[in-house]
Amino acid sequence: MSITQNLTNIKSQLPEGVTLVAVSKTKPISDLMEAYNAGQRIFGENYVQELVDKHEQMPKDIEWHFIGHLQSRKAKLIAPFVSLIHGVDSLKLLEEINKQAQKNNRIVDCLLQVHIAEEESKFGLNEQELDEILKQVQNDNENFKNIRIVGLMGMATFTDNLNQIEKEFKQLKTIFDKYKQIDTMNIKLQSLSMGMSGDYQLAISCGSTMVRIGSSIFGNRSPLTPKGGN
Repeated sequence: MSITQNLTNIKSQLPEGVTLVAVSKTKPISDLMEAYNAGQRIFGENYVQELVDKHEQMPKDIEWHFIGHLQSRKAKLIAPFVSLIHGVDSLKLLEEINKQAQKNNRIVDCLLQVHIAEEESKFGLNEQELDEILKQVQNDNENFKNIRIVGLMGMATFTDNLNQIEKEFKQLKTIFDKYKQIDTMNIKLQSLSMGMSGDYQLAISCGSTMVRIGSSIFGNRSPLTPKGGN
């Protein structure tokens, strides 16, 4: 099926209130434009330089999400335009995003990434670290005026064991529910980003409000990774 058909099919299955992020990393502009012309306006990229390049070349009504692991030193490159940063996993990174957003006279929305997978390689905060960051931001509004924590994000273990994946998604939903009553100037948890091409329907059944779908829209990932990584 074409990208347009894939998008139409996926959107028809999404409940109201669930946001679709089209994961377009390594895909050519022509593929993104086909999705754009089919009505998609939210795209997720994993690599900073690729995100910058695509932002420059594509229509300006696109909402760009950064979904990869962001290095603090590269926050300045996307701060002028990024709509949502999914994977914030340290106070240091949050402080840098705030600093760069302030330079651009913007408020940048962020999701805190929680580690729910069994693999050690996955990034993310444990619950204690999450609690500490939320308290720090609550108690120090003055130094976090240019970021908004709008939700949580997590990645399940890469496994065919659906029971394991479901357990991890439910764990993150429980954590999300615990903190969603916080309502301050720069913390209001509204988005729960979990679920990708292989497990997004399970993620939605567990409470996800935002799914990150790439291969089911654009086909399998290109084997070529852009220079510069992320």
